[in-house]
Amino acid sequence: MNTLKRVLLGVLGFLVLALVVGFFVLQNIKTSAVPDYNEDLKLEGLRRPVSIFRDEHAIPHIYAENETDLYRAVGFAMAQDRLWQMDLLRRVTQGRLSEILGKDQLETDLMMRALRIQEKSEKILATSSPEIVAALEAYSDGINQYIRKYPLPPEFKVLQYKPEMWEPVHCINLIGYMSWDLSMGWGSEYFLHQLRAEVSDEKIAELIPDLKNHKTAIYPEFGKIEIEASKTLLSATENLTKLGAEIFNGSNNWAVADKKSQTGMPLLANDMHLGLFAPGIWYQMHQVVEGKRSVTGLVVPGQPFVICGHNDSIAWGMTNVMVDDLDFYAEKLNEDSTKYRFDGAWHDLLIKKEIIKTKEGEEFEEELKFTHRGPMVNRMKKEKETPLSIRWLGNEMSNEIRTVFLLNRANNWSDFRDAMSTFISVSQNVVYADVKGNIGLQCSAGVPIREGSGIQIYPGDSSKYDWQGLVPFEKLPYELNPERGYVSSANNKTVPDDYPYYISHWFSMPGRINRIREMLDAKEKLGIDDFKAMQSDWKSKTAEQMTPIFVESLKKQSDLNETEQAAFSKLKSWDYNLTRESQAASIFEILYRKSMENLVKDELSPELFEGMLGQKMLLQNLMINLLAEGQSQWTDNVMTDKIETFDDIIAQSFKETVADLTNKFGTEVELWKWGSIHSFTLKHPLGVVSVLDKALKLNRGPFEVPGSFHTICPYSYSYKNLYETVHGASHRHIFSTANWDDSETIIPTGTSGIPASDFYLDQTAKYLDNDYHPDLFSKQNVENNARFEMQLKPE
Repeated sequence: MNTLKRVLLGVLGFLVLALVVGFFVLQNIKTSAVPDYNEDLKLEGLRRPVSIFRDEHAIPHIYAENETDLYRAVGFAMAQDRLWQMDLLRRVTQGRLSEILGKDQLETDLMMRALRIQEKSEKILATSSPEIVAALEAYSDGINQYIRKYPLPPEFKVLQYKPEMWEPVHCINLIGYMSWDLSMGWGSEYFLHQLRAEVSDEKIAELIPDLKNHKTAIYPEFGKIEIEASKTLLSATENLTKLGAEIFNGSNNWAVADKKSQTGMPLLANDMHLGLFAPGIWYQMHQVVEGKRSVTGLVVPGQPFVICGHNDSIAWGMTNVMVDDLDFYAEKLNEDSTKYRFDGAWHDLLIKKEIIKTKEGEEFEEELKFTHRGPMVNRMKKEKETPLSIRWLGNEMSNEIRTVFLLNRANNWSDFRDAMSTFISVSQNVVYADVKGNIGLQCSAGVPIREGSGIQIYPGDSSKYDWQGLVPFEKLPYELNPERGYVSSANNKTVPDDYPYYISHWFSMPGRINRIREMLDAKEKLGIDDFKAMQSDWKSKTAEQMTPIFVESLKKQSDLNETEQAAFSKLKSWDYNLTRESQAASIFEILYRKSMENLVKDELSPELFEGMLGQKMLLQNLMINLLAEGQSQWTDNVMTDKIETFDDIIAQSFKETVADLTNKFGTEVELWKWGSIHSFTLKHPLGVVSVLDKALKLNRGPFEVPGSFHTICPYSYSYKNLYETVHGASHRHIFSTANWDDSETIIPTGTSGIPASDFYLDQTAKYLDNDYHPDLFSKQNVENNARFEMQLKPE
């Protein structure tokens, strides 16, 4: 017994020791990279000391005496907070995720390599000005000094690798990444091609937006200039979504002139709607070269310049133009698929061998093929019959890095437009306000000049359908100081129907922009609090349009049971506000979705129906076209002998809605609160591994949220993950040109990408409450509110 007791005590002691050691090892992994923001450090290459003040949210305000010192410090500070995210995004652009995450990422890597992002970046770098190159070199050096000398974030330790040195070209790669992420043609246009196997062209036409039904244009008075018109007619990426590296959804921006502002000077608002994940896509930062320039706003981790924000003179913010920036071509290949037919002759395909290394130690040799337009994408689209190539705007020459460099230094509308003239492959409507009282909106976009509708898959054997260049910047729409006293955009239709160039079919529904303009018109003068109310608005113009239609249809139903009657009563008395507490919001959202689904479900195979659920824009356009025309071929259920009407679709969808909510919450309608089913979780890319999530506290949530994809304050969900919010406002900014210190901002996450940091997700609670924090700008204000101060000194 004594021997057994000694053995058991020994085992217990060993277990206790293992737990203690394990605890300290885990703590070291979690916390070793958390920086001390008050510690003065030395940095090689500095000419003069640099001060970094950080406020209550650890947002860095960097004060330097010259440009190269500033950007060296910017790189160092960003590496302190977001190094692993920077490396992850770099690997996305290079197609090198398999090396750290395993061979499951092989298809994603191959897709990203086919886009040849770094090849374009190298061309841009080679033609960039010496000032830009010097800034990128200093920034890269700041990152590399951190990599060489300081503890790495926990993700590197978990995945057991070290980051390579940062190079200037990697900064430019991120522009290509944003361009691909914002591309509009990759999903919908190929899906329409797939539909043709099961659905008639007449029915497919009902899914395509009729832009005459989109009444609200961003630039309503533009398009009356004389331009020679061109003829116009009517996945591997899923892994990026899971990694938090696929981000796009939508955006809002607006500005009011001095005559509509309570401050007597312009106010500007912007909230870009991107993926909600941790760490967030934006890094808040204030950069100052004392006596020369001060600029603050949002920076993409991995490049040094402020993308959206303000300097001493101007403010700006962005929304996606929704340009149809990608076309598919059906190619004719020879027997061994080494040549393609073009204008009556055979041309060699460019064939590239790619070696993809994996975390498991394996190497895969893959083959990519290219026509003069771009890559063959059959493998990525799982298309086995028609050889497909694409032409993508991101491969056209542009220089967005020049744009943001110059925006940071712009003093007026002329400087602003000069900067925006090279912002081509990331097409944006950019709102503007300045300290001289001007407001404006500029479409900065690469709009291909092409034959045809832009939607069809083009014949690849002819040059007829090749792009004939891009619409010149001078012919893109803009507004400066319009009489109405405001400018605004929300991914909606760009110009009136008489604009001579085809921009896109893939605009967002006009609900958000109509609500924005309704609120802008509601008051003679607006202030910062009014802008906050707009950015937190949950009233839906879509619901305002659709609910009366649903109600009138359901009045005709005489067989509603008690629970259905109670649900109907909620819908009839609704004010169209999608609050967390609203039961009517739950009923409407499910009914609206099911009505669209039931229009198409009977005519599609399970595979194509599943695909249609990912094409929310097509379903919404079917609904808006149906309402405009008063009828649709889709309303009849082909599985029955009866000829169904839209009333039948609504009745079926309503009963299914009530059944779904009853199954989830019971028959007590008061419990059917929207927030109870509509939530989001801030997920870290490695948070899919439960053990890591629990050990490092990577994911946070779920958080109940209001709104929907059709409200100004958007919490958008995928039809594949019902009501789990995946997109929202990636930031909220309100800029006051009367006094920059009155500006306010918030992001859904925090400054740090290190989960153990106090600043990992410290802004989340305020964000959920539609609260803001000051966007500090004047040096006195920054110093008075500094919680941390660090000096970087020359070594």
